[in-house]
Amino acid sequence: MPTFEIEDTALREGHRVVAGVDEVGRGPLAGPVVAAAVILDPTRIPDGVDDSKVLTADQRAVLFEAILDCAEVGIASVAPADIDRIDIRQAGLLAMRRAVAALPRQPCIALIDGNDPPALDCAHRAVVGGDGLSLSIAAASIVAKVFRDALMRRLEQVHPGYGLAVHKGYATKGHIEALMRLGPSPAHRMSFAPVRLAARG
Repeated sequence: MPTFEIEDTALREGHRVVAGVDEVGRGPLAGPVVAAAVILDPTRIPDGVDDSKVLTADQRAVLFEAILDCAEVGIASVAPADIDRIDIRQAGLLAMRRAVAALPRQPCIALIDGNDPPALDCAHRAVVGGDGLSLSIAAASIVAKVFRDALMRRLEQVHPGYGLAVHKGYATKGHIEALMRLGPSPAHRMSFAPVRLAARG
């Protein structure tokens, strides 16, 4: 389970405002990449915050509301067309920068999940496996995941037939079959090889 130890260390170092940052959606063939930044109140951390990948959808939904209720949150996304234009790595970094900028106040330090942090206007620290170590990053992973899943459900209504609400844009067998049958939609990332292949028919 993640703890607040990394945040406590940053606070003792003099960083008065600590944010956790995570992004989701680098791998899918469709939909945006989404990032969230969360500043937790150490006296009001919801019970059960964990890496979003180990939680059920129902648990994530409950925690999403609890985090929004007691923490400062910034959320940002980068659309498929922009992913195609700047590449998925740069899109993920851009989403994280936007999420930090969307916070109600600038953090003194941002704890970034992974080993590839974006350039920020504040101090930052990369934390490999951070969503399993830091409560702030874990909270950000939950917010980003729930927000993106909701976007994918809406995209399914706009672009029916692909199963976007079910597989969330990932390259499942059913998704690939739908791509080959229907061709790519505007929600798909044309720079990804399976989508290019489907576009060629």
